[in-house]
Amino acid sequence: MKLLVTGGAGFIGSAVVRLAVARGHEVVNVDCLTYAACLENVAGVAQSPAYAFEQVDIRDRAALDRVFATHCPDAVMHLAAESHVDRSIDGPGDFVETNITGTYNMLEAARVYWQGAGRPEGFRFHHISTDEVFGSLPADPSVKFTETTPYDPRSPYSASKAASDHLVRAWHETYGLPVVLTNCSNNYGPYHFPEKLIPVIILNALAGKPLPIYGDGSNIRDWLFVEDHADALLLVVEKGELGRSYNIGGENERTNLELVRMLCAILDAQRPKASGSYADQITFVTDRPGHDARYAIDPTRIREELGWRPSVTVEEGLARTVAWYLTNEAWWRPLQARQGVGQRLGKA
Repeated sequence: MKLLVTGGAGFIGSAVVRLAVARGHEVVNVDCLTYAACLENVAGVAQSPAYAFEQVDIRDRAALDRVFATHCPDAVMHLAAESHVDRSIDGPGDFVETNITGTYNMLEAARVYWQGAGRPEGFRFHHISTDEVFGSLPADPSVKFTETTPYDPRSPYSASKAASDHLVRAWHETYGLPVVLTNCSNNYGPYHFPEKLIPVIILNALAGKPLPIYGDGSNIRDWLFVEDHADALLLVVEKGELGRSYNIGGENERTNLELVRMLCAILDAQRPKASGSYADQITFVTDRPGHDARYAIDPTRIREELGWRPSVTVEEGLARTVAWYLTNEAWWRPLQARQGVGQRLGKA
């Protein structure tokens, strides 16, 4: 299968690209290389004859038409998006333009290509989204997001992703475009851009800086190892039912404070300080506006219909992630100089 992957130089997209090539798929990586993208993420497959790269902005419809005509993909995996909630608070316009207008351009380019090719039965447009579109959950562990949970986005980021989800469903219902959708929980793992919580904690700890925790640290997230996510995404694009959405979760709920303490304990074991614990650096900071209390995914549909479930526990995944950052300073060090990285954003 030839896959057109948008955002393939980003965190999740690059995991998809690496796994897809390893499994024998051809991959066309479409990425405009924004601040959060890094071609080193896919350096391991860049020389493969099965890999091609197109530096294209999904807001550029003419360029997308050229990419489809040139590469003739069998399926699209649309991951390109602005994704940092704090940045969406400071600059929502970029999120509207990329996540909404960009997705519209992708849908139209895919529709024109699909129709022009005679509507091949095997074609798929897989839209990759987030559980944040569902809003916030109560503390009750029995209550989780399902595929029928009403949308209730609370940030500019989640609102833009909710809008893109609705566009994808509308193009399926109105034009018959063969689509599948997925909504995932919080990803983590190697190549995670160093403005997100887990890499911030690891790198601040190593630098002797405060480990910032918003509010009282009670916010709960379901953590999904990125390589597990990539595996699920390839399964959905190959076998998912048309017009259907699938929630992908790690089944690993932790409060932010629990997560940070786990990271500190792993760092204490893997790279001990001269004295004390990295947990001594934990600092509570003013919460961000609209901070959702809890996310948790019910993965019953993807487990029962497609036979998928996560293979990595949060304890295993965090240990692997810390070890990766400790041995890949040459990757993360230059990224810390990029605009906004290491600064407190999203104060509104």
